[in-house]
Amino acid sequence: MSKRDYYEILGVSKNASQAEIKTAYRKLAIKYHPDKNPGDQEAENAFKEASEAYEVLSDENKKSQYDRFGHAGMRGAAGGGAGFSNVEDIFSAFGDIFGGGRSSIFDDFFGGGQRSRGGRRTTGEPGGDLKIRLPLTLEEVSTGVTKKLSLKKWTTCDVCTGTGAKKGSTPATCPTCQGQGQVKQVQRSMLGQFVNIATCPECRGSGSIITDKCDNCHGEGRIQGEEEVKVDIPAGVEEGNYLPMEGKGNAGRRGGPAGDLIVVMEVKDHETFTRNGNNVLYRAAVSIADAVLGTELNVPTLNGQETLKVEPGTQPGETIRMKGKGIPSLDSGLKGDQVVFIDVYIPKKINAAEKQKLRELQKSDNFSPKSKKESKQGFFDRVKDIF
Repeated sequence: MSKRDYYEILGVSKNASQAEIKTAYRKLAIKYHPDKNPGDQEAENAFKEASEAYEVLSDENKKSQYDRFGHAGMRGAAGGGAGFSNVEDIFSAFGDIFGGGRSSIFDDFFGGGQRSRGGRRTTGEPGGDLKIRLPLTLEEVSTGVTKKLSLKKWTTCDVCTGTGAKKGSTPATCPTCQGQGQVKQVQRSMLGQFVNIATCPECRGSGSIITDKCDNCHGEGRIQGEEEVKVDIPAGVEEGNYLPMEGKGNAGRRGGPAGDLIVVMEVKDHETFTRNGNNVLYRAAVSIADAVLGTELNVPTLNGQETLKVEPGTQPGETIRMKGKGIPSLDSGLKGDQVVFIDVYIPKKINAAEKQKLRELQKSDNFSPKSKKESKQGFFDRVKDIF
């Protein structure tokens, strides 16, 4: 059919992977699908052209032959458009793209229900997802924690076990769709036969009708209830991380699959620590004397008290790293550090005796900042952790 370059048609390079080729074709197939462009001959031709290109480039042998000899290498082969007499042939040839039928590709985009390979719906309507925010302390983040949550949601009816029918009765086959859960409309045109498939409006896709409804759930197969869910939170999570829990959302209608539970992490502000990635920041105040002479401090960490040694001559704004006292990485499990900022306390009020001692110290070269000059770069290297 087409003499245009197959790579150009799909909009991919010659080095494209099979996944990229498949994705490119899928986009074009959706764009030019005859059901979306009824009566549009140009869209029909573009659809066939893209399908021809995909048939060749998705087959490694044909692709290799095409790369070497171009369209001439496709003569006599199954590719090159020779195998397609109409659109129906394309659908049958590309079942891997369309999921086994021409309506399947549009199920992904227009909300088609779950069906078995025979086309019949396998379950009732799916339940909706639930989303909750879970507050965590920084201590819980540092170790990981298991939480038990009580959720108000749709739960499966325990009387009819989700069928929606009264005990001892059975659902009847839907007369509108004959149990298929979907209805078809066939249209004929000069381009061939087109089939539009939609969810059955009578049974809402289940394929059956409840004639004798369960008294407990009134035919829904589910009731409003409460369920306790255990959530295992790994160490190292951050604000906004979320944990999907499959099947823990609302129960589906009349046996439909349950939705998912989305647990979104919410880390509370800590009164002592500030988180910075996997590190935690802490401010330790020391006196002028302790900064000059050195001292040992008892400082809190996320796992209890630790002794911190402050070396003599420690400067205001200097940092001391406590290795491995931070938060584990969510990926590797390696712990960050606790970074302690030294804040030298300067009293605003002192007595006469203290003033006299300080005046004496003022005369000492050791207490004069002029005695030790520090470069600008040296200063910023010393306080770099602040920034």
